[in-house]
Amino acid sequence: MSATPDAGIRLMCASDAEALVEVSRAAEALFAEVGLALPPDDPREMLAAACWVLVAAGPVRGFAAVGVLDGAAHLEELAVHPDHGRRGVGGALLEAACGRARAEGFAAMTLTTFRDVAWNAPWYARRGFAQLAPNAWGPELREQWTREEAAGIAVAPRIAMRRRFGGLGPSGG
Repeated sequence: MSATPDAGIRLMCASDAEALVEVSRAAEALFAEVGLALPPDDPREMLAAACWVLVAAGPVRGFAAVGVLDGAAHLEELAVHPDHGRRGVGGALLEAACGRARAEGFAAMTLTTFRDVAWNAPWYARRGFAQLAPNAWGPELREQWTREEAAGIAVAPRIAMRRRFGGLGPSGG
């Protein structure tokens, strides 16, 4: 691992697809270690629909896939291969995704995550995300939540979170 975990973060290219699927599945397997049985997932559709996907490459170590919900950038998935975990790759990807969102004019980023899994909500909270009360959700975030529940992801308490970037705009509210 290099001394700068953000070295090699770039936009996804078509040739990354299979490596990203492998990263997603390997990262997903970690949930079983904390007793969460997630439904099988094929991230190809989510990756294709994302507005952008940032990749920690050389080799592919992780990715951050970002879409847009209710006028805010929305982190669809942040995954790091367990072989590269706990080395700053996830944090570097998250900061790169937030930086790109801010540069593109978004005032916030949202996400949904497990409330009590150490590398989920507590990890995001340490990086400036705060729980977003359901009465503050927009219709697209509510629809995303419903889709996730229908897919069987609601196997443990989940929350929505938001990180504001400062400034005004439709996603800042």
